[in-house]
Amino acid sequence: MARRKKKKAVRVIHLSAGPLPARFSAAAAGRCLAFSDASRQQHGGLAVVLYPADGSAAKVVTRSVAVEGSNELELRAALLALEQAAVHFPGVPLALFSDNQDAVLRLNRALTLGLNQDPGLAARLPGASGISAVDTIIRWIPGHSSCRGNAEADHHARQAAI
Repeated sequence: MARRKKKKAVRVIHLSAGPLPARFSAAAAGRCLAFSDASRQQHGGLAVVLYPADGSAAKVVTRSVAVEGSNELELRAALLALEQAAVHFPGVPLALFSDNQDAVLRLNRALTLGLNQDPGLAARLPGASGISAVDTIIRWIPGHSSCRGNAEADHHARQAAI
């Protein structure tokens, strides 16, 4: 008698009404919100979704790049987010969210210990990119959670990678 395969459970994700779920909103109040993500398909794709502090429409920036390791692509996406936030919203405090813990840890280490601790990262941040521990917070947000900003960044990264 043949065994029946179990049906795969479909996980329904209900996205937050705003860019962040309520549980993360308090930490980012009054800041420009930046969500970064990367994708590896035919090409590498980087995406940044920036929400101004005043709550107006989001600004989306994407780039197609050569395919690299996933952690390297995620770091490049986070660096692109820092760069684009400085270009589009100079002087505004920033909250950067990434679904890659390695990129978040490396950038937070650079914020707390200084860029001289990571020469490879310092070379990629021209002029220290204006990031400071006072004006910038960098947080990990679980991938495929209920975060609308993360879902949008993921969508745009996939589009850029095609």
